[in-house]
Amino acid sequence: QVQLEESGGGLVQAGGSLRLSCAASGRPSSTGAMGWFRRAPGKEREFVAAFDWGGQSTYGRDSMKGRFTVSGDGATTSVYLQMDNLKPEDTAVYYCAGRTPGGTWRYWGQGTQVTVSS
Repeated sequence: QVQLEESGGGLVQAGGSLRLSCAASGRPSSTGAMGWFRRAPGKEREFVAAFDWGGQSTYGRDSMKGRFTVSGDGATTSVYLQMDNLKPEDTAVYYCAGRTPGGTWRYWGQGTQVTVSS
């Protein structure tokens, strides 16, 4: 099993920045990548970004590109999400997730709240 622990959420004003961190423990070698999803109130869960241990980054909506930067470290099985120029619509619970080498998002963190005030 893989356990994921997020940190770094909080309250920030529009235009501000936050950095989320997530570390895997247990059997982190079971992952081929880690990433971030979010769920805003009343909305479906949405893919934000992922980083695989080959160094490739992928992002969800175009509106996130240029504002969000995902990075990671395969040696420590950690993933980070730098969020800049935050907007109120970025308010959500952000979840760290681990993807198996086969491509299944199988492992999930408890989530961390990000609130952006206008």
